[in-house]
Amino acid sequence: MDKFKRIISLVIFVPLGIVLIVLAVANRQMVTLALNPFRPEDGMLAVSAPFFLFLFLALLIGMFIGSFVTWWSQGKHRKQARVEAREAVRWQSEHKAAVAGRPASAQLPSK
Repeated sequence: MDKFKRIISLVIFVPLGIVLIVLAVANRQMVTLALNPFRPEDGMLAVSAPFFLFLFLALLIGMFIGSFVTWWSQGKHRKQARVEAREAVRWQSEHKAAVAGRPASAQLPSK
């Protein structure tokens, strides 16, 4: 199964890398990103760089925002997993106490 995952990742990442390299080579011309919408000719709020850098930056920012939104939306599931893990530890300690013949309250974890 590990070899299958490696082959699949190569099938996906090698063509993706080739596409990104071709995109970078094809978009080497310098462009200016004007950050002042009211005076685009203002040089203080403008950045000049090769176009592919802006494309890659937009891709990275989009991936970061998407990852953060996914992490944020799954917070309730992580919280529920923590609660259930604590309950499982408590139940295991109660079971061990019952098997050993001791009261369960003496074996409860401190957290």
